[in-house]
Amino acid sequence: RGSAAGSAVAYCLRITDIDPIRYGLLFERFLNVDRISMPDIDIDFDEDGRESVLKYVVNKYGHDKVAHIITFGSMAAKMAIRDVARVQKLPLPDADRLAKLVPERPGITLTQAYAEVPELAKERESSNKLISQTLKYAEVLEGSIRQTGVHACGIIIGKDSLDNYIPICTAKDTELYVTQFEGTHVESVGLLKMDFLGLKTLSIIRDAVENIKKYKGVEIDIERIPLDDKKTFELFSNGETTGIFQFESSGMKRYLRELIPNRFEDLIAM
Repeated sequence: RGSAAGSAVAYCLRITDIDPIRYGLLFERFLNVDRISMPDIDIDFDEDGRESVLKYVVNKYGHDKVAHIITFGSMAAKMAIRDVARVQKLPLPDADRLAKLVPERPGITLTQAYAEVPELAKERESSNKLISQTLKYAEVLEGSIRQTGVHACGIIIGKDSLDNYIPICTAKDTELYVTQFEGTHVESVGLLKMDFLGLKTLSIIRDAVENIKKYKGVEIDIERIPLDDKKTFELFSNGETTGIFQFESSGMKRYLRELIPNRFEDLIAM
């Protein structure tokens, strides 16, 4: 999936199954002279298959050479207010009221919120010392690392034990080690980062093929289905694409009804 489909070498090696020359895909999306980092290939598996692949990688390279990648969650404006309010023992109704005054917008800071919401700016200078201190302490803590997590699909593989290169730790939800460096820093050390993505759509396709064989006695090779089926394009043109990867959002359904695609190249262009 993604830019690797534009590579003829990837196609010849059967990493991808779409002929990039036939469909005019852009190799430069995958690799170009201005790119500094190594190109990567996003690999999708069905949800059960992803676990099997992880087990294969661990068995092949060794438990000490494979790890998940850590993520750091920072303290946003609303969360900073709520966390400080809890420590300050500010009554919950007041804490909720202050947090709800911050506009619902990703990445907004308290400074921006003060400028946009005069009521919140007024609370910063409140005669209630508990309220004013809560907001001032929240400003200090805003943006700080609050918790750690595990990257949804990133896996690091090393030729030697990973603790020779980076600090590692354990996590409660996985048997694998977890790096203590984020992905960008891990790659700069020279370790290989792989993205193993679990995609529900592939699970649906697998189940559909198995059920058709079980109940209809018909075997379908999903790699050889026709790309010019008229009834399929009628469904696309009517926006009946619920459950179809990257075409199921309301916006895409609207564009499908407007553009009325009737060939595979139309779907590529979208």
